[in-house]
Amino acid sequence: MNVDALDAKIVRFFTDSPRASVLEASRVLRIARATVQSRLDRMAEAGVIGSWVPHPDPAHFGFPVVAFCSLTINQDLGHDAVVAALAEIPELIEIHTVSGSSDLMARIAARSNPDLQRVLDAMIATRTVLRSSSVIVLNTHFEGRTLPLLEAVAAGNRA
Repeated sequence: MNVDALDAKIVRFFTDSPRASVLEASRVLRIARATVQSRLDRMAEAGVIGSWVPHPDPAHFGFPVVAFCSLTINQDLGHDAVVAALAEIPELIEIHTVSGSSDLMARIAARSNPDLQRVLDAMIATRTVLRSSSVIVLNTHFEGRTLPLLEAVAAGNRA
């Protein structure tokens, strides 16, 4: 889908003010409410913007340790079976199939370093993971950073 500068302004507004109404957006952006709504609907239908749900931060409810883990899986089981088994571990907050020397990349939230070890052991205990290699995040500078890319595309800078 092609996005333009007005689409980017609307997404920026709701990124900065996620609890605002469409009416408030139309007033602040000085465009018709129907225009805001139709553009939001069009971007949602095209998948440009996802759901409007809260994004809980694990660090703020007791899980301050974040690690990324490369996983080598039992290929005989297939990715779907492995992912289904790993999905039973709530501390696994992202899993991606990747290229390179490993099969999957996981992001893990843990209460402490010993708790991280418990999560790693739980992954191995599923018998779907053959080997893992993890790195602990020391500092997060930004994450989920897609708005600057959308704005660059909307401005004609095809990034």
